[in-house]
Amino acid sequence: MKAKATLKQIAKELNVSVSTVSKALNDSPEISEQTKIKIKEYAKLKNYKPNIIGLNLKNRKTKTIGVIIPDILNSFFAKVFSGIEKVADEKGYNVIMCISNESLEKEAHTLEMLSNGTIDGFILSVSEEAQKQNNYDHFKEIINDGTPIVMFDRIAEGIDCDKVVVDDFDSALDSTQRLIDLGCKNIALLSSIDNLSVGKLRFEGYLKALEKNNIPVNNSLIIRTDSEEDLKEKMESVFANNKIDGIFALEENDSVAALRMGLKKGYKIPEELCIIGFADGILASRRLSPSLTTVSQHGIEVGEEAAKLLISRLEDDSEQEPPYVTKVIKTVLKERETTARV
Repeated sequence: MKAKATLKQIAKELNVSVSTVSKALNDSPEISEQTKIKIKEYAKLKNYKPNIIGLNLKNRKTKTIGVIIPDILNSFFAKVFSGIEKVADEKGYNVIMCISNESLEKEAHTLEMLSNGTIDGFILSVSEEAQKQNNYDHFKEIINDGTPIVMFDRIAEGIDCDKVVVDDFDSALDSTQRLIDLGCKNIALLSSIDNLSVGKLRFEGYLKALEKNNIPVNNSLIIRTDSEEDLKEKMESVFANNKIDGIFALEENDSVAALRMGLKKGYKIPEELCIIGFADGILASRRLSPSLTTVSQHGIEVGEEAAKLLISRLEDDSEQEPPYVTKVIKTVLKERETTARV
């Protein structure tokens, strides 16, 4: 029995997009008659049979959103998912959550698996591996196939889609400025997320704050790595070889490690050492003593905005597709005991 061709195979053989094949097979006026005839004849030759689930997603709504997050244990992503689910439920949509575990391969596989009619659109934060390799072809392919994507937090700048981000650069600048206002002059920067777009933006904000205050950059106070274990090892050297009075940590686990190291080295916190970290999780706010001053990213609001953007695009019936937008959610600095100087 002759194997059935797929939309993707036909598109590849004829050097057109999957969207073009789908529209041609559905007699869309957007496709020329010559192209329609060519595609239909080729589809018949290849024994193509339409997939009722996946052929024309624009006209068939599953009322289901696919959400892909890099890390289920990250409190920020948990909050974002909560916000997505809240809006989706209000609008009558179901949500399927998948975890990429920072893997490019798993991220791409999940997109391909769910885009075949299971969901109407995706909300996702880009995996570490995809950002490290700067490989975003899988996103382009899904969008070209007619499935919309909304990216949040970690985004791919070159991909045309709706995005929701926080003000990473400005919040890092403001956090470093707060440490300077408290009298800190030797401010260490700790980052185990240097592969990520958000890590780079936060580092730039830190540098800008030093520049604005005429504080020279001391590279011996800066740790930029993509591994928590590597960060902990290098942090020993920072504490051993420098008299630091402030720490700006770019991720929650980094700030927790910094607090523990500071206490271990005998620093009085915040009298001798002030610490500010990103991500306002339960660990930072309730389970540590002293409690950590953190940058709250408003994860629930990020999720709500992402869901609103996607659902708005899914339900838009206008002939002209609306332009893509990027929503910026303002962070807030939550002051606690690691900066509460008397």
